[in-house]
Amino acid sequence: MLYPQANTKREVIDLNGIWNFKLDDPYVVPNDLIQSKLQDTIPMPVPASYNELTEDIKIKEHVGNVWYEREFYVPQSWNNKRIVLRFGSVTHYGKVWVNGQEVMEHSGGYTPFEENIAPYVHFDRKNRVTVMVNNVLDLTTIPIGELEIRTNSEGKEIKRQNYFHDFFNYSGIHRPIKLYTTSNQFIQDITIQTDVADHTGIVKYEAQVEESSQVQVFILDENDNIVGEASGVNGVIYVNNPILWEPGAAYLYTLRVNVLDVNGHITDTYDESFGIRTVKVEGCQFLINGKPFYFKGFGKHEDAEIHGKGLSEAINVKDFSLMKWIGANSFRTSHYPYSEEIMRMADREGIVVVDEVPAVGLHMTLGGFMSSQKRNTWETVQTQESHKQAITELIARDKNHPCVVMWVVANEPAGEEEGAYEYFKPLVDLTRELDPTRPLTIVSFQAATPKACKIHSLSDVICLNRYYGWYFNSGDLETAELELRKELLEWRDTSEKPVFLTEFGADTLHGLTSAVPTMWTEEYQCEFLKTYHRVFDELDFVIGEHVWNFADFATKQGIMRVDGNKKGVFTRDRKPKKAAYLLRERYKNIANYYYKK
Repeated sequence: MLYPQANTKREVIDLNGIWNFKLDDPYVVPNDLIQSKLQDTIPMPVPASYNELTEDIKIKEHVGNVWYEREFYVPQSWNNKRIVLRFGSVTHYGKVWVNGQEVMEHSGGYTPFEENIAPYVHFDRKNRVTVMVNNVLDLTTIPIGELEIRTNSEGKEIKRQNYFHDFFNYSGIHRPIKLYTTSNQFIQDITIQTDVADHTGIVKYEAQVEESSQVQVFILDENDNIVGEASGVNGVIYVNNPILWEPGAAYLYTLRVNVLDVNGHITDTYDESFGIRTVKVEGCQFLINGKPFYFKGFGKHEDAEIHGKGLSEAINVKDFSLMKWIGANSFRTSHYPYSEEIMRMADREGIVVVDEVPAVGLHMTLGGFMSSQKRNTWETVQTQESHKQAITELIARDKNHPCVVMWVVANEPAGEEEGAYEYFKPLVDLTRELDPTRPLTIVSFQAATPKACKIHSLSDVICLNRYYGWYFNSGDLETAELELRKELLEWRDTSEKPVFLTEFGADTLHGLTSAVPTMWTEEYQCEFLKTYHRVFDELDFVIGEHVWNFADFATKQGIMRVDGNKKGVFTRDRKPKKAAYLLRERYKNIANYYYKK
């Protein structure tokens, strides 16, 4: 799906800002709400999570529908054109009306959706857009959840959302809303795949074009010089001596697609940025541009005070600045697709991204090894269709980003349970069919050991989340080091694939210090990381390390968390803990390539 773009043939109107907002009224049917303006509303910013923007616990912990509404004008010059209303994301379900007419709906809280609303708009007066947002998770959605309903002393229903992931279930319109126009003869989508051979860049392209008669394609370098051209909706363009997209040294070309009518006039045009680079897993190495790459960085979250998961360009700029300061070259979009704006920035900044669908918490034994509750996950969940949709939409959105080097099909599923292979095999096949150019992985849960895991054969890279020294061998780093080394060697003997530690970390309270490193202190976090680093540096098949987490983040209430998860190397407001300086010294001395020769 193409990102909205203003150019010589397309116009874009931003619908971000203050919208009218209200919680659902259980005694009013939706049809009555949308036929006239919403009443008794409060102001609500878009994009943002609504949960923490008031002092009302009913809004913070609301379960079910909420309503957004605003008015807008459409320029008369847009008449007789396509007028597309596009949402960057609505978490987790959205339904949209324009002037009281239903125009679209979408399930899945982290990918965009859009519709041509030209038949529904007025050109001589204001238009009204109404959005219903629902945050309920169940056993058919990803992430999964279960809804608990009980009644209070007055006989009124009380809804509680239980969910199986360790981050707060922020809700709302989290990413930009844009209104854009194209001609009726337009470019629907562009797919770009690159390769390199004998100092020549090979750029395969495919353009989906509605009602086209002729298509022109050009490749421009960063100085807008034409370095290749072709015609037709698909083909191959060769670029002599290309400048490759490299981690830490991004170079972006532009694929410009023009659609011409029968008279040779351009009716639509689109510029898609891309990088020429290759990605491959070979033996126990992860190769970018044919060179063994070492991942150093973090699992992250889209999470900040006040904004919640709402897009904040300021937070994004700060986070990228901190990643560069610390010497990181990569991050994982744990545990859902991040905003398109983040992906575009990673392209530009040369940061490598491991891109993940929102299939987190697919483990019905809550807490897995820590609970006595026993339910077979794959006999319980009905998430297959939602999971397929999420994979399809993620790849459709992010397929052209050079920063994306690997897809994550799920994070910490019940890979040790019977039925896991049968569940994941068709999803892995779908991912490979949709994008044969990138490797993929399923990130492993602690209980899915080499002997127990039933799905590791489906991954190109063995990605492990491990917490020896925290949840296991708590406070005992000597034993933790032995257990970690032992398991990693077992993975080497079992899979003969590269191993990537995608999570390891310790909760740490900023400012809590001790001469003796004990749990929750900053000194313990440093010693914990150094323990893992010693093991990583011994083993040549370990190709990466992502500390959990980049920054502290919000979680639901519970006895396991005090004001959120504190495993961040930075605080939630981006102040460095002592571990940040330790990592900076390490990462600045690890080259992107050939660290494990």
